[in-house]
Order: sequence, then C-alpha cells, then structure tokens
Amino acid sequence: MAGRRSLGRRFGWLWAAYVVSAYGSGFGFGAFPLIAILVLHTGPAKVSALSAAGLAVGALVAVPLGPWVEFRRKRPVMIAMDLIRFAAMTTIPVAFALGRLSFAQLLVVSVVVAAAKIIFRSASGAYLKALVPTEDLLVANGRFESATWTSIVVGPPLGGAAVGLFGPVTTVLVDAVSYLLSAVGVGAIGGGEARPERTGARGFRMGELLDGWRYLLGHPALRPLFLNTILVNGLILATEPLLAVLMLGRLGFAPWQYGLAFAAPCVGGLIGSRLARRLVARFRRHPVLLASGTLRACWMLGLAFVRPGAAGMLLVIVLQLGLVTSAGVFNPVLATCRLEQTPAHRVARMLSAWTVTGNLTTAAMTALWGLLAGVTGSRAAIAAAGVALLATPLLLPRRDDSPQREPEPALSQA
Repeated sequence: MAGRRSLGRRFGWLWAAYVVSAYGSGFGFGAFPLIAILVLHTGPAKVSALSAAGLAVGALVAVPLGPWVEFRRKRPVMIAMDLIRFAAMTTIPVAFALGRLSFAQLLVVSVVVAAAKIIFRSASGAYLKALVPTEDLLVANGRFESATWTSIVVGPPLGGAAVGLFGPVTTVLVDAVSYLLSAVGVGAIGGGEARPERTGARGFRMGELLDGWRYLLGHPALRPLFLNTILVNGLILATEPLLAVLMLGRLGFAPWQYGLAFAAPCVGGLIGSRLARRLVARFRRHPVLLASGTLRACWMLGLAFVRPGAAGMLLVIVLQLGLVTSAGVFNPVLATCRLEQTPAHRVARMLSAWTVTGNLTTAAMTALWGLLAGVTGSRAAIAAAGVALLATPLLLPRRDDSPQREPEPALSQA
C-alpha cells in the first residue's frame, strides 16, 4: 500500500524519536494542571493562569530564536531543545521529593518547555522538508499525526493510573525521560545536513523577527488557514483547564476516568490521519481542508452539558470522537500544505511565527476564559467557547488560492 512505503532509514529514526516523545507527552497529559489541582490545591483561575503564562512567556522567549534557527543546522538544534526539556522537567519530581515544589517552579518550567517546544517544531519542520521528497510529505505528516493520536489513546489512561498509584509527578518524570530518548533518536539519524546560507548582510537583523508573520499574512493560501487554526486551537485549549477543574472537582471524576474520557476518542484521530491521504487523492486538498476544518468546530458546545457518572463519560467520549476525527484529517493536510507552499529558506521562521502566535493566542484565551469561569462558572465559559467555535469556519478559504511556490535558494553542503 502506498501509504506504508518506506521513507528511508533517516526518516525512520526521526519518526521513532517523535513517537517516543509523543508517548511521553501522552503519558503526561495534563500533568501540570493535575499537580496544581491535586498537590498545590489551586483553583480554576490559577490553573488557567499557569497554562496561559507558560504559553505566553515561552512564546515571547522564542520570538528572536526563529530567525536564529533558520540559519543553523536543524538537527543539533532539535537535540538541544530535547535536552533542555529533559533537564527542566526533571526538576519537578526532584523538588516534590524534597518537599520544595511550588507554583512558581511549575510556572518557570512551563515557560522553558513551551519555548523549547516552539524551537524544536520550527527546526523539525524545516528538517523534514529537506529530508523527505515533496510527494511524500503528506505520507510523513500522516504518520506523525497517527503517532500523536495513538499516544493519546494509550498515554493518558496509563498516566491517570500512574497518578493514582504513584502520585502526580510520576507522569512528569516519564515525560522528561522521553525527551532524553528523543534526543538520542535524533542523534542517530546521522548523515550530512545542508548548511543554510544567509543572503545579504551577516549578523542579526531586526527585520528578520517579523519575516515569518509577513510571509504568512501576505500568502493568499496560508493566511486564512493560519487565522482559522490559531483561533480554533485557542478556543479548544482554553477550555482544557476548565474541563479539568469541572470533571476532577465538581463532578468527582477520578484522574484515570478523566484521562480515559479524552484518550479513548483519539482512536478517531488515528483513523482520520490514515484517511487523509486517500481523501486528498479522491477529492483534492482544498475540499478536504474545508470539510474537515468545518466539522472540527461543531463539537465543543456539547461539553458544557457534561454530567457525573457513566452518562457524562459517554457524552465526553462521543463529542471528543467527532472533534479528533475531524482534526485527524485536517492536521496532516494542513502541515503538508504549509511545507509545500513555503520555500526551504523560510520554513523555520514561518513555523516559529505560526507557533508563537498560536501560543500567545491560546495564552490570552486561556487567561480570559479562566476569568470568565470565575464569574460565570466553568460550564458557562465552556459553552461560550463552543458558540465562538461555530463561527470559525467562516475564516476558512472558500476557494483554492495556492500560488506557485517560490524558487529555492542554493544551499551549501556541510
């Protein structure tokens, strides 16, 4: 089957590193909010503030590093970001064991991890474009998407069980080790890597900070997808801490039940990611983006009506199944579109700008929805996010405006 064809040994190592890291993150799903709620006994406003501040400050730290990554070899950058995340996250179980864990430490670690994640994604996207032929990008992105959803199916229930058996910081330690193993996998890729060459004057230039945003906002095909995706992800993620507080607190779900309610539906994401390439081959890329992008906005509102017990669990699972199946189709097609429409010498800056904007938007919405929940309650705030999501398909492009790709500049070989 074409979707299973080999993409080479070097891609195999890159994919293996991603799988290990994804499974670690799945195991540690919601770890920081869980620690804040179960260990530090914080309320919804502080839990939302933790998520928001980590994303926002981490994004601001990463802004000047986007251009820096563009003109560096990508594999060493990826290894460094994995090691930084490993070191930062390891401090949490150490501090917990010593009885010194604090909300401030959770905040600092979340900032470091968020910044390193942005830089890693920027470097890995640029590296993937150089590693895999254009015609295989959708296959590669589909495999990454499949690994993501599979890790969420397996990881959160195991993580929830580990929290119940060994305490909430166990999942953080496993996640930290996964970054160390990812660094080993990226290092095992081997082979030479092209050295990006800067055109014009050498040294840092202030204009480079905004180059990724200028490219995205000036691109007729990527601009609407950029705006839509940033808003959709921000609204979905803004409700995550509110759902945690609602389900783990007021509704009395156990941590393993909370993990299971969000893990089981991710089978739909795995199915969607495997269908993405076939759907594009049959219906073309733009109709698939439009349909799946519209469908993923239709499910969030129902989460405002979650009740205790088995019926509440079933409702969450059904709604999440619809959401993640749609996202499983949309995400790899979007990722491929971004790489295809962006020349190699702009990929890192484009991805950095995209992720920084997403994190800042998510941080702002998370903080806003935390305040809203403090005034109206978690249910009303979740309902407001669901209503807002219903309007987001209006931002999707109505027609395919993909322009011709820019020519690639010459790269000198390392």
